[in-house]
Amino acid sequence: MTRMTMKMRCLSAAAAVAAIVGPAGLGVMNEPRLRAQAPQTAAAGPAFEVASVKPNNSGDGRVMFANQPGGRFTATNVTLKMLIRMAYQLQDFQIVGGPGWMTSDHFDIVAKAEDGAPPETPSLDRTAPTRTQLMIRALLAERFQLVVHTENRELPIYALVLARSDGKLGPDLHKSDVDCAALFAAGRGRGPLPPPGPPPAGERMPCGIRIGMGNMAIGSAPLSQIANAMANFLGRTVLDKTGLTGNYDANLTWTPDQMPQRPPGAPEPPPLDPNGPSIFTAVQEQLGLKLDSQKGQVSALVIDRAERPKEN
Repeated sequence: MTRMTMKMRCLSAAAAVAAIVGPAGLGVMNEPRLRAQAPQTAAAGPAFEVASVKPNNSGDGRVMFANQPGGRFTATNVTLKMLIRMAYQLQDFQIVGGPGWMTSDHFDIVAKAEDGAPPETPSLDRTAPTRTQLMIRALLAERFQLVVHTENRELPIYALVLARSDGKLGPDLHKSDVDCAALFAAGRGRGPLPPPGPPPAGERMPCGIRIGMGNMAIGSAPLSQIANAMANFLGRTVLDKTGLTGNYDANLTWTPDQMPQRPPGAPEPPPLDPNGPSIFTAVQEQLGLKLDSQKGQVSALVIDRAERPKEN
């Protein structure tokens, strides 16, 4: 274990240089191309008190992240790119550059926040980094010597547009009549309660987005959020260009091209129809929308420096 002193925390925060942005901040830009941002010094932020980083040469394909009580964070059999993706709320196509070992070398990480550190609290701003994500950024800067910056690049994107010229929507996309803000406000008025779990499979989501194997259930969400969720399966930014306003309920079911590995201990997923539609066909037939391939300005996280960590 390596103890992170105050000086080390300042250095790690200074090196973890990147704009604190999430999926919305790293989406498509509508303004003209901006100049690249040079690495800059940031104020000291939260950091783990102790951290252990060791190589994992098991060859096991399973990967695990876990936040545990007491400010403990563990990551098993992860690559540096996976850690960056988690810490900065990114997708792979938004991470540019870096050494080849960033995707091939695997590590086990055990880290713990200092005693008395404030617990993780959910934020209404889904694009803001959590305290744990900020601490992971500091760890990456300290142990992997990670230095990054953001810049805009013209990359392939998908525009989510109406499929029909008459604007008619598909059978599984409907305008929502649920006021989620009022529901959340009423919940806060009852005091601290655990967040409700997702509804059983097949039932409509009242608020939010549930993503499963080959399925997205959406409750009272704007098309911009639905487009953002689709990007997880398409390897590109998806920009809402439907012109539809307000919130919508939707259910989208497709057959993935590749089946992701099931995490250890996770229940067996429901069987998928091998002859089911692709996500492109499903979006058009079920939602009445279309994914149109275009090019656009995308904000990317550029890796300026990364070094293999010293084992401890």
